[in-house]
Amino acid sequence: MRRLLVLCLALAWGSALAAPHEGVARIVSDRMPIGQAQAALQLSTDWDRPHPEIRRALVIVHGRLRNAATYFRSGQTATAAAGAMADTLVIAPQFLNETDVQRHRLPDTLLRWQGNAWMGGEPALGPQPLSSFAVFDALLARLAERRLLPNLQEVVIAGHSGGGQVVQRYAVLGQGEQALVAQGIRLRYVVANPSSYAYFDTRRPDAQDQPVPFAAAASCPDFDTWKYGMQGLPAYAAGRTAASLEEHYAGLDLTYLLGAEDTDPNHPALDKGCAAEAQGPYRLARGLNYYRYLQGRHPGLRQALIEVPGVGHNGDAIFTSPAGRQALFGAGDQASARQGGGRVQ
Repeated sequence: MRRLLVLCLALAWGSALAAPHEGVARIVSDRMPIGQAQAALQLSTDWDRPHPEIRRALVIVHGRLRNAATYFRSGQTATAAAGAMADTLVIAPQFLNETDVQRHRLPDTLLRWQGNAWMGGEPALGPQPLSSFAVFDALLARLAERRLLPNLQEVVIAGHSGGGQVVQRYAVLGQGEQALVAQGIRLRYVVANPSSYAYFDTRRPDAQDQPVPFAAAASCPDFDTWKYGMQGLPAYAAGRTAASLEEHYAGLDLTYLLGAEDTDPNHPALDKGCAAEAQGPYRLARGLNYYRYLQGRHPGLRQALIEVPGVGHNGDAIFTSPAGRQALFGAGDQASARQGGGRVQ
């Protein structure tokens, strides 16, 4: 019996390891046209007709496993826990790669990327070389159409783990907010438990967690390369400087949502490359270090960092916690965040 159990566990572990290379298990069902291409996404309600009841859109972003259906359910769970189902449109975009297209025999019109290139805003392999960040731009432009969502007041873009990395990088480079601003729609970001962040210069935390010029640059030459720093930015960011990107980023309405127990330096999904290790030993430390770095460069920074007690690396737990619900569905500022019970920096 014990031998059978060991065999079953081995098979399950092997399947889990193989899954990313075999393609994602489920392709979400909705589509958004972008030029001659289409992006895959899941919607909680049909957005081809007017919805005057919708006042908020929650865009929830998957990570490297591309499991948008799972994150869509997480978004709905968090929305239901906040009692906001009646006036919230939940959207989960899905960024596919070539393996997914082959496994599911998907049409050539669907956008797909090489491996995880979509996570940093790189151009698609086909059918058009669109940046994954251009998909977010198109999505925000669609949400700004008042004939469809006449009473939309705010859009929240949120991601956990790898999805948190994507949201933070889109916040740095994204160009889609102007469509919302023109219609008086607020845009907020919630970045939860990412493995790393994009820094704006070559300083990184020292042994006392203070930002100083990175001492190990010779042994870690990529520490300042995108998506960890500002060198080698994708074509999507053409013509923009680190200084202009930082100035814009510091003014964004953004909440860092960190599990107080996300402290495992050996977590299997933690980025352990030297560029990520330069930011701290584990996710909580990396988030605290990044926020401290921004505060030092931008006195009076209005962005909030919330530590969620009793939560580790768990997307459902962090988004459905009182602090998580407040970050997603509250005002998004520090005073409101404190109402959720998390420790606010």
